[in-house]
Amino acid sequence: MKLEHRRQHVLPFPAFLLRLTRYGIFALILIIISVLIGTAGYRLFGEISWLDSFYMACMILTGMGPVTVMETSGAKLFSSIYALYSGVAFLSITAVFLAPIIHRLLHILHVEVDEK
Repeated sequence: MKLEHRRQHVLPFPAFLLRLTRYGIFALILIIISVLIGTAGYRLFGEISWLDSFYMACMILTGMGPVTVMETSGAKLFSSIYALYSGVAFLSITAVFLAPIIHRLLHILHVEVDEK
């Protein structure tokens, strides 16, 4: 989706809400995919229940930390890789969700980059 140029008028509020909804849905899809990957991985490698796997994936994805000790080498390896992925994913998903809001604020304030 193309954003308006700084010389163009600010997007009308209903159109902005539609843009925000689209970005929000995309961010939600990324969260769901990330939680599904984590849940399946913890279930497969950690050999814990589906509910505990879901809980563990959510806690790692939000940066709260592990809640169950991983016993096997495979589980520890998956948990480490998922934790690294989660750190990047959390920041990226936050950026995706906030991008239209920040763009609108900067557009309203007419922040211009010094072009040298």
